[in-house]
Amino acid sequence: MGFAQVMSVVPKKLPNPIDRHVGARVRMRRLLVSMSQERLGEALGITFQQIQKYEKGANRIGASRLQQIAKILGVPVEFFFDGAPSGDVGMAAGFAEMPQQKLMSDFMSTSEGIQLTRAFVRIPDAQVRRRLIDLAEALAAGPPADA
Repeated sequence: MGFAQVMSVVPKKLPNPIDRHVGARVRMRRLLVSMSQERLGEALGITFQQIQKYEKGANRIGASRLQQIAKILGVPVEFFFDGAPSGDVGMAAGFAEMPQQKLMSDFMSTSEGIQLTRAFVRIPDAQVRRRLIDLAEALAAGPPADA
């Protein structure tokens, strides 16, 4: 068996869940401050492709680089670990990341989630915000049973 054949049999290594989480939090914060991957890369002296790899968790972010990113994005380093999976294989299910937390993290990692959040917090009237939540919940519930 040749080298190419062996390499095609070796399964591709999946990103570490914590690296993916940290990368997703970098992306979320970068989008919240309306910064492009290019601009963040320039501030760090790296390419936007490297930022993409960080955000996908494909490349691990070193401690000093993460500290630079935190400073540029205006958050403490701990921000990137909020809600991170524990990484303990044998940990009890009660301590694992809750599906709702993952859903929120996934949502806030999308451009739509960021846009919706930005627009929502700019609505000055609390009653209007409440009606918008009610509308979203009604839409998520689907059509009424009698429809």
